[in-house]
Amino acid sequence: MSAGRRRMRGARTAIGAAMVAGLALAGCSSSDGVAGQVGDAGYIAGDGLWTEFEPDQRVAPEAFSGPLVDGGDFDSAELDGVTLVNFWYAACPPCRVEAPVLAELHAEYGDRVDFLGVNVRDGAAQAAAFDEQFGIEYPSILDDESAQAQLAFTGIVAPNAVPSTIVLDAEGRVAARVSGAVSDTSILSTLLREELER
Repeated sequence: MSAGRRRMRGARTAIGAAMVAGLALAGCSSSDGVAGQVGDAGYIAGDGLWTEFEPDQRVAPEAFSGPLVDGGDFDSAELDGVTLVNFWYAACPPCRVEAPVLAELHAEYGDRVDFLGVNVRDGAAQAAAFDEQFGIEYPSILDDESAQAQLAFTGIVAPNAVPSTIVLDAEGRVAARVSGAVSDTSILSTLLREELER
């Protein structure tokens, strides 16, 4: 094989790898609100790629609020201590895959960690049916109309990256981000435990 062909083949391989990586980070796209600015191209399950941030590099999201799935309103000022925030919607297949994992984590850490869902697409009835089906007992806000929560995390979570999960430290700053669905509790459990022990 000539050197020119080898270089071309290497370039195609690198471009292909970059495209796959980009798709894996994309998560489940949504056609509504901020989560839909890229359009609804289906979903990419991802593999729970995660990033941790050193304490001196952490930033807090902007303040946000919104209506809760089960009624009432939520204000981010209510969050107190280490928090897990999950961006989701009911028809997103990877969100359905990870829902039992999040329910299990909440059962284990819910007395020490605040859990909050951010539903980027659904109305209350659809979101409530999802919560009941998967045993989700922590609150979710309906963010489709205002997109306040999505905007609050701009620059931290890609606008079409659903599902995505954020771990906030005790000071309310982003300590870690998981892009794509998690298939077991290991990654998030480790991240939560690290923050609780700081």
